Amino acid sequence: MTELDPEDNKLLVLARGALGRTGGASGAAIRDTDGRTYAAGEVSLTALRLTALQSAVAAAISSGAEGFEAAVVVGGRLSDYGVTAVREVSPEAKIIFTDRDGAVFEIVDDSQLAVDAESAEVHGG
Repeated sequence: MTELDPEDNKLLVLARGALGRTGGASGAAIRDTDGRTYAAGEVSLTALRLTALQSAVAAAISSGAEGFEAAVVVGGRLSDYGVTAVREVSPEAKIIFTDRDGAVFEIVDDSQLAVDAESAEVHGG
């Protein structure tokens, strides 16, 4: 099992907490370049649908975050549209995917996912 460093483990704890509070399929937490953290669950309203990662990115950006260091997504998938949002702001940010128990199954830690921000479409969850 992959061991996370203490700061990334904090994100895992926050993401699992968001998952538990919302009762959704996934939870996410993100750390900005100032060290502030933001956690969120999925939003499933008729008028608005966001993945947990999209919600965490939106919370961070709306709070003034200018860049990201890392994110953890619990119960999510690499195809999460929030990955594109993270990459648009910080192409080098590490994104860690875990199962609901917190076991890491994917770490994207460089520009493995090239994103052309100019041609990227806005998607809901």
